Amino acid sequence: MNKRKRLFTAVLIVFSSLPLFPQNPELWPPNCDTLKQRPYPQWFKDAKLGIFIHWGIYSVPAYGGKESYGEWYLRGLQVGDTLRTNFMKRVYGGNFTYRDFAPLFKAELFRPEGWAELFKEAGARYIVMVTKHHDGYCLWPSKYSPGWNSMDVGPHRDLVGELAKAVREKGIVFGAYYSLPEWNNPLHRWYTDPDDSIGPYVEQHMIPQFKEMVSAYRPKVIFADGEWRNSAGQWHSAELISWYFNLVGDSAIVNNRWGGGCDIGFLTPEYSSGLKASKRPWTEVRGLGRSFGLNRNESMEAYMTPGQLIRFFVTAVANGGGIIINVGPKADGQIPLLQQERLKQLGQWLKINGEAIYGSTMWKRTEEIKQVELQRTDPEVNFDWVRDTPGLPVAEDDFTAEWTGYLQAPESGIYRLDAEVDDAVQIWIDGKMIFRKGYKKDVTKEAVPAGEIKLKIGRKYPVRIEYKEKKQNARVRLFWTRPSGEKEIIPGSSLYVSNDAHAAHGLNAVYHSLKQTVAYTSNHGNIYAIALEWPEDFLELNIPDPPENTKVTLVGRKGNLPWKYEKGKMKIDIRNVKFNEMPSCYAWTFKLQGILE
Repeated sequence: MNKRKRLFTAVLIVFSSLPLFPQNPELWPPNCDTLKQRPYPQWFKDAKLGIFIHWGIYSVPAYGGKESYGEWYLRGLQVGDTLRTNFMKRVYGGNFTYRDFAPLFKAELFRPEGWAELFKEAGARYIVMVTKHHDGYCLWPSKYSPGWNSMDVGPHRDLVGELAKAVREKGIVFGAYYSLPEWNNPLHRWYTDPDDSIGPYVEQHMIPQFKEMVSAYRPKVIFADGEWRNSAGQWHSAELISWYFNLVGDSAIVNNRWGGGCDIGFLTPEYSSGLKASKRPWTEVRGLGRSFGLNRNESMEAYMTPGQLIRFFVTAVANGGGIIINVGPKADGQIPLLQQERLKQLGQWLKINGEAIYGSTMWKRTEEIKQVELQRTDPEVNFDWVRDTPGLPVAEDDFTAEWTGYLQAPESGIYRLDAEVDDAVQIWIDGKMIFRKGYKKDVTKEAVPAGEIKLKIGRKYPVRIEYKEKKQNARVRLFWTRPSGEKEIIPGSSLYVSNDAHAAHGLNAVYHSLKQTVAYTSNHGNIYAIALEWPEDFLELNIPDPPENTKVTLVGRKGNLPWKYEKGKMKIDIRNVKFNEMPSCYAWTFKLQGILE
């Protein structure tokens, strides 16, 4: 037994002798309503940028569908996901099991000091390391998971302890993610056993293991997860949070994923367009690509460009939040180079523009927006964008689409239309509404149609399709059931862009959304207008009656910029800003001094 493991064992001996929930009555009691009143630490409100780290056994196969989470690999095997099961057999053999990945998780190239330096360069103020995900494998020597932790099998290292020490030495706050349930624990198999049978697992395994980890590493952030099938009472969430706060102190903070009935902690929208305003701290959580854990099946297009990452971050901060951006290291401990590059590009931007970000607050106006449009020809209406935009410059949320053209049936008879849709679609053929799904009844006075129409072979019918997307997942697939009884996606061979004899196949598509062009923050007594695209000649801001002595500068560039107030808008003249004077790329910060005085 090495020195590090003997020390950890000594800590556990002392810890195991403590009562399950020791409480100091003068501190925070285990009551949800009382815990909600606890102030959020100022350091977290000011930090804005955190780094998530999903790394574990699942980093060995690092595989899934292009839009799936790599860290859910075990669950894919459990439900018989053909993509993952076939991959498993082809690459590792028919008798290979998920537990057989553990010896292959070696972390032989893991240098915690190198990770910490990267996160420092990125401008991160805290990290959230996954200490245990839903597969139950622990990245510290947990006595509650013998043979299934990073000291006993795999790297034979205390990965949590090493990284916690390294980031703290760089002045970065250490935080820990901890999955409340496990998919394959014999006391309760999450998603397999009845939800209400979770009690023995919680009391005999989850609570003591959570306390073991927290006692050993004292993270200032706890990011709980996997709570959604059980109540806060079943998780003993109030007791856990109270114990944690009383142990770590005023600088501690938790997220909001603790089960129904105890809505505590900072909010964590995931792969969404964030929140517009909240009385509670919030942080958008997502990966640089479509997965948290490394997914080698992702395409390059799945990754955020540096511009997308910076604008995503700025928008969150302008709306009073922040982001926890994820990296998914490889099993050997290397963070993929593309992920490293994105973090460094964000850090380079923050070195110049950080005064508008760190410690900032929302201003009374958070954004400037404009309408944008994308026109193209789509071969058919068969899309699953998941959480992506249908194409730039259209946003990934709150967009609309309209397809127009002509439809020609391959045989005469009654056709029945249907759709898979998230969120809403409606179809007109020959000027009559034929199908509607997802729209509320009060959107139109037209009755909801039956979805059936009689079509004649050889005739082209004008068709119009409207689609509306709201938040997160976006999908629309249009089907018809032919007179022969065959159901299929309405094929491109039956669609035409016009009624001409030689018209091309497909439909005319027009997509619309709003696009944010400016994000505002307030800091140091100044207003910061962060342009998310470079204006033509003037940056126009909806700031009423700015004082005449208002001073405008481009952060990172010397000299004041002229401006004028015209037709209710503040117009900043940028015609004399030369290309080689632009201090940064992707977003530009204009500092307005004197308005808030």
